[in-house]
Amino acid sequence: MSFTALWLTAATIILVLMTLLWLYSLAIKNASIVDIFWGTGFIIVYWAAAWIDPSELTTRSILLGVMVTLWGLRLSLFIFSRNHGQPEDFRYAAWRAEAGESWWWRSFLKVFLLQGVILWIVAAPLIAAQTSTPSPLKCECTDYTGAALWLVGFIFEAGGDWQLSRFKKDPANKGKLLTTGLWSLTRHPNYFGDAAQWWGFYLIAFAGGAWWTVFSPLLMTFLLMKVSGVAMLERTLTKTKPGYEEYIARTNAFFPWFPKNKIQRKSDK
Repeated sequence: MSFTALWLTAATIILVLMTLLWLYSLAIKNASIVDIFWGTGFIIVYWAAAWIDPSELTTRSILLGVMVTLWGLRLSLFIFSRNHGQPEDFRYAAWRAEAGESWWWRSFLKVFLLQGVILWIVAAPLIAAQTSTPSPLKCECTDYTGAALWLVGFIFEAGGDWQLSRFKKDPANKGKLLTTGLWSLTRHPNYFGDAAQWWGFYLIAFAGGAWWTVFSPLLMTFLLMKVSGVAMLERTLTKTKPGYEEYIARTNAFFPWFPKNKIQRKSDK
């Protein structure tokens, strides 16, 4: 099956899943469930494509599928455990209040359909990797570089989430900032890790001939840095977390690097 046919099939699968998820969100009055589904959605799309056209399975595509599954399952389980028993995310709650009685249909367009479209676009290299010319995984630097980059990203995302969860569980840390471990190298190790994993996915797809799907990791990196990730969170943290300005002065926002030893003071004018 061609990439176009498989990609369009994936669009249909995503539309059905997002519609069902939207209906469920109306029943429980909580749109936050869309965040839990994000990682799982890619797993479903990837293996559905593999099931529809199993003749395209190669060592490379199986490796990519395992990586996608590990990433998606961990992310979905983490968000589920974090959100379980909690009220609706403040973003969706604010939109619900603004929309009023029209939220029931606005939520489909603004939350579920939008995320479905993004999921579909970003999933392009995952699907393209399965429709490239079948070939065994050879000792090529691109494959191994992609796998290594994914592993680094997985460590940063999973490790960052684990460190933050552990930090928040300690009552003594209430109101404090986590500035040690991975959080001493970047202010957002989980977002950096997520982006790194998508570049890892892309490099493996690239090795299979899907070089043109570079728009996927570029879009994910842009969203994580400028839209729903770093930019959105930092606007809140600078207002609510004491000492965050000092943390900014010594720690990179996104890409990991050693913390600055000294905070540079502004010169007197």
